[in-house]
Amino acid sequence: MIARIAVALLVALALAGHARAQDVPGIEICTVEKTMERRTSCLQSNVDFLQKTITKLTTDHQQKLDAANRQIESLKSTVAGLQKLAADLQAAQGKLADDLKKKADAQAAKDAAPAAKEGTK
Repeated sequence: MIARIAVALLVALALAGHARAQDVPGIEICTVEKTMERRTSCLQSNVDFLQKTITKLTTDHQQKLDAANRQIESLKSTVAGLQKLAADLQAAQGKLADDLKKKADAQAAKDAAPAAKEGTK
């Protein structure tokens, strides 16, 4: 068991040593370079990194904007459908109110007719 842990630790250390030797893209401090060629190369590396970063961010933000615009259009169509539904419901409510008023007027006239006959007797 201890031997396996020791082997795993040695492998991890060996891999960590190789990982440090790799060039990790990013902004470098170019003023520490002594020769003009190395300083120019360092600056060019910084420029390339920044251009790649800007391109990636531009693409990501454009995708987010496109998704937001699609969602806005979807919501606009949903709102239009709900406005139509609300208008239909208001029209139906108005018609129902008119029908109820007509029925109430007819019932009142029907109730008033027998009362008028009783009053003449």
